[in-house]
Amino acid sequence: MLTGKTAPGLPPLGDLFDGLGRSQGLVLAVSGGPDSMALLHLVAAWRPPGLPITVASVDHGLRPEAALEAAAVVATAHGLDLPATLLRWEGEKPSTRLQARARAARYDLLATHARAFGAQHIVTAHTLDDQAETLLMRLAAGSGPRGLAGMLPCSVWDGMVVARPLLGVRKAALVALCRSAGWAFFDDPSNHAPRFARARWRALAPMLGAEGLTPERLATLATRLARAERALEAATQTAAVICAGAGEHGTRRFSQALWDQPDELVLRLLAAALQDVAPESPHRLAKLEGLLVAFRQARQQGLPLRRTLQGCLVALDRHGCVSVGIEGPRKAASPARAANLATSLNAKR
Repeated sequence: MLTGKTAPGLPPLGDLFDGLGRSQGLVLAVSGGPDSMALLHLVAAWRPPGLPITVASVDHGLRPEAALEAAAVVATAHGLDLPATLLRWEGEKPSTRLQARARAARYDLLATHARAFGAQHIVTAHTLDDQAETLLMRLAAGSGPRGLAGMLPCSVWDGMVVARPLLGVRKAALVALCRSAGWAFFDDPSNHAPRFARARWRALAPMLGAEGLTPERLATLATRLARAERALEAATQTAAVICAGAGEHGTRRFSQALWDQPDELVLRLLAAALQDVAPESPHRLAKLEGLLVAFRQARQQGLPLRRTLQGCLVALDRHGCVSVGIEGPRKAASPARAANLATSLNAKR
C-alpha cells in the first residue's frame, strides 16, 4: 500500500515524478495493464494542487475485450477524482507491422487529446523491462548509437513531450504493488503472442538474464549510449557550422571541410541534410554508409560522383563540395534510344 508519498520498492513519489509538477498539464496514457494502472494510482497519490491531470485510454479495436478494459480504466480514473476519456483508433486496421502502426496511431490520438486539454506532457508507464526489450530489438535491427540509446526519459511526439517516469522501475515491482494494494489490472494476451517480435524478446529475457544480459545492465548500456549520443550531437552541431557551404533554397551544401571530419560526423551531417530536404523519406543507415564509402573513394581520386538516396540527389563535385537536393524527374528515353537499347538486349540473348 502507499504510505504518504512513497510506495514499496519504488523511489519517493516526489523523486519519481520530478519535473512533472511544473508542467502545464498531464495526460496519463493508461492501457489497463499493471504498469499503467500503477502509474495511474501513483500519480493520483502524488498530484500537486492545481496541476491539471487527465487520463486517456486508447481502444485500438483489435480485441473485443479492449473496449471494456478502456471503459474500466475510465471508471477507475473517475473513482480517483481524475477526468478520463476513452479514445478509439477508427478505420481499417493494417495487415502488416500491426504493433508499430498501432503505436503510432495511439500517440497521434494522445497528442491530439493533449492539445485539446491544454497539456504539456503525455505520461506513459514504460518500464526498465520495456527499455531492455527495445534495446535488444534495435540491436537485432542493426541500429546505430542513436537507436541503441533506447527510449529517453523525455522525447517529443507531434509537438508533445512524452515523459517516462517509470523507465528505471522493474515491471515486477509494479505488478507486486498492484497486487498488494488491490489495484485491478488487465493482461493483454498480445504481450505474450509469439507472432510479435517484442513478445518473442520478452520470452528470451530469463535466458539472457542468466548470461548477464539483465534488464538493469541493458538499461545501463542505453544510458551510456545516450550520454555518448549527446556528445556526438554537440560535435555534429559544431561540424555543421565548419562545413556549411553556400546553397540555394531547398538544397543543403557542404564545403571541402566535410572530409576533414570523422566518418560518424559526416554520416550525421548527411543524414540531417537528407531529413531537411526530404523529411518524409525513410532513413536507412546502411545505405548512407555505402554512399559515404563511395564518396570517400571518389574524393581520393578527385572525381565527381552523383547518387540518389531517399528521393534526393547527393552530388560530390571535383573540389570535394557536396550538395543534397530533391531528385529531379527522370527523363524518359527517346524513341531512338529505346530502339537501340532493345536491339542491344536482343543481340545479347
